[in-house]
Amino acid sequence: MVGQCVTQETNDNDLLLPLMDLVEQQCGEKLQSASADSGFFSVDNLRALEERHIDGYVPDSNLARCLNRGGPLRTRASDPAHRRMRRKLRDPAGRARYAQRKTIVEPVNGVLKEQRGMRRFRRRGIAKVRVEWALTRTAL
Repeated sequence: MVGQCVTQETNDNDLLLPLMDLVEQQCGEKLQSASADSGFFSVDNLRALEERHIDGYVPDSNLARCLNRGGPLRTRASDPAHRRMRRKLRDPAGRARYAQRKTIVEPVNGVLKEQRGMRRFRRRGIAKVRVEWALTRTAL
C-alpha cells in the first residue's frame, strides 16, 4: 500500500487527484496509469487524468453496474471525456485492466471486514480514526 486516507465525505470524487498526488510523492515517480472504482468518478476527474497524461480506468456508476453484472447502460454520456472512458472500459483490454483492481485492492478490504472484524472503528474522532485505519492497513 502506497497511499491511503479517511474522510467523512459521502463519496470519493474529490479524493482521486489528492490520492494520486500522494502516490506520486511517496513513489517519487509520475503515475502512468490509475484504476479506481465508480465512487471516484466525475467528468472533472476524467479531464484531469487526460491533462496529466495518465491512462485512467474510472467507470461511472452505470457502467460499473454493467461491467459487474451485465445488462444495458441506462444513461448516455454527453461529455466527450466520459464517452472516451466508457469506450475504453467496454473494450476487452480496458475491461481486463479495470478488473485487476478486484484482485489487488478489494481482497484487502474483504480481509479487514471479514477476518479482522473491522466493520466499525473503535476510536472516535476523525484524527483517531485516521490513525486506526493507517495502523490496520499497515499491519495487514
